[in-house]
Amino acid sequence: MVVDSLDGPVTKNEIQSFISYTQTLNPVPTNEHNEWVQGHSGENLKAMALVYEIAPKKEILDKTVSFCDTLLSIRNDLSGKRVIWTGRVDPVWPNQPNANPIQTGGEQGDPVGHLATCAKQILQTCAIYNEVVPDGDPHHFGKTYLKRAKRYVIEADKTVDQHILKSLLTLRNGKHMYFSNASPYKTGLPVPWNQQMMFDYGFMNLAQAHELLKDAPERVKLYDQIVKSNIDWFFKDGVSRYTDKAHLPADDWGYSMPQKTAEDCNHGSLDVAGVYRLYASGRYGIHAQQLTPIANTVMDVVPLGGKEYAGRLNGTSGSGNSKDTKQLRSGYLFTAQFKPQAYQQMMADAGIKSGDSTNRIDAYSRFLWVKHERSRGNASAARD
Repeated sequence: MVVDSLDGPVTKNEIQSFISYTQTLNPVPTNEHNEWVQGHSGENLKAMALVYEIAPKKEILDKTVSFCDTLLSIRNDLSGKRVIWTGRVDPVWPNQPNANPIQTGGEQGDPVGHLATCAKQILQTCAIYNEVVPDGDPHHFGKTYLKRAKRYVIEADKTVDQHILKSLLTLRNGKHMYFSNASPYKTGLPVPWNQQMMFDYGFMNLAQAHELLKDAPERVKLYDQIVKSNIDWFFKDGVSRYTDKAHLPADDWGYSMPQKTAEDCNHGSLDVAGVYRLYASGRYGIHAQQLTPIANTVMDVVPLGGKEYAGRLNGTSGSGNSKDTKQLRSGYLFTAQFKPQAYQQMMADAGIKSGDSTNRIDAYSRFLWVKHERSRGNASAARD
């Protein structure tokens, strides 16, 4: 995928290079190792959805549909296998006494988000409602784009109703997300922020899809209330605020409540990408001033010099998810919108350079998004 320039509008050549690249991609029919979350299939879907918002090309949408069909077809009730979307054996849920206990968590949110996002993008494209999807409907999910979108919404709601809000989550203290007492993972504890963003991904896009369908106002209200409650919780109680070494406001937070410091940069990248997704929707009252301190953290605290990045948001490093890295994680690229003076450096640190090319679809799609927003004058104080 080519980078014609870092500034100016996204070019036709850049979009076409993205389309050409996506045509070589194929979905993986399993969610082992979180393939549909942080794995290739999940990142491919998020990238295609992002670029479709910039350039609603049918080639991108059709590839997205092919991925979503595969995703839905491997859900345990449709595949005939006792395997959940995390690619692991079902945990011991109520009425499943013979299942094997295993950790499962927010990874259940991303598949819902993928289906809901694709449905929403079809529903935003009225001209194709009655066109036949050119894939032959291999899984019998609906021959036309509109039927396919409606099926995705129905099945995503089913996952929410029959698993996520029934067995996996408990909503407390004004709809804050906790894992339920039946959950074998973090039983009864607050959902970690990165996993909250996975659930929010599903809830937000389902709310938007139902708004377009005009069919379920109570669902829209509930989904929005959950997202709003939890993102407000993050900014009100989850974040530690301080002045960084550049004498600018900066933020730190923990992996989950009640921790408020030392989030590792691996999960932090997922946190930031999720927060930005909610900001970009314009639905939840998030302002650029709330994201600017995060951008300062990314560029004033995390860099260690040269091409070295700390493993934690507080500038320290450890092992595993807290190990230092040689490249800026792509979730942080969204924050370049709020620190324009660091834009070129941030892109370079993620391998995005003018006149060059990349095969990192996550970084490239986020670069295109920030470039698009900058060309529209949405840098720094956007959407306030």
